[in-house]
Amino acid sequence: MPHIAPLDRADLPQFEERFARYDRIRGFLPNSILTMARRPNIAQAFMELNQVILYEGTVPEALKMMIALMTSMATGCRYCQGHMANLSHVYDVPDDKIAAVWECETSPLFTPAERAALVLAREAAGVPNTVEARHFEALKAHFSEAEVIEIVGAIALFGYLNRWNDTMATEMEAHPAAVAARAMPGWDAGKHGAGA
Repeated sequence: MPHIAPLDRADLPQFEERFARYDRIRGFLPNSILTMARRPNIAQAFMELNQVILYEGTVPEALKMMIALMTSMATGCRYCQGHMANLSHVYDVPDDKIAAVWECETSPLFTPAERAALVLAREAAGVPNTVEARHFEALKAHFSEAEVIEIVGAIALFGYLNRWNDTMATEMEAHPAAVAARAMPGWDAGKHGAGA
């Protein structure tokens, strides 16, 4: 059960254009946004940052979604894991690749560029952060400095979201829960499950 219940969408007409975008891309409206909207400026700022980091730039969206999934796996936020399994699927990442994200260093499903980005995400999301110069050397073999900024931006964005959703015990929506359960064998919503 969430510590603070999300607002009703109908009470937030000022965000309807952005909410419609969530519906189109994800297939649902996240409860996390509806909870943040108790402070509308926080919700507004988050949605703008989310747009710029995940949907703009030159790093492929599919890779950014897997980076966010890896970050969420490293922190243990099951709400964000469910969401990022769903968004990885939306951006055509096959289920077997979603399931193998944690094993990216040894799985043949990942390119060297993907491995470099995903390993950075795993090392950056841990506490303490264990990123070293060698991780950036590996990234720079495949990405421009501007793209490295995008990658670190995705990791940092999910640092916020992982803490937000795990702290709030945000209730998982049915759609991403179904995708995560299918794509990540053994996954469950934990405290984010309906009625948990």
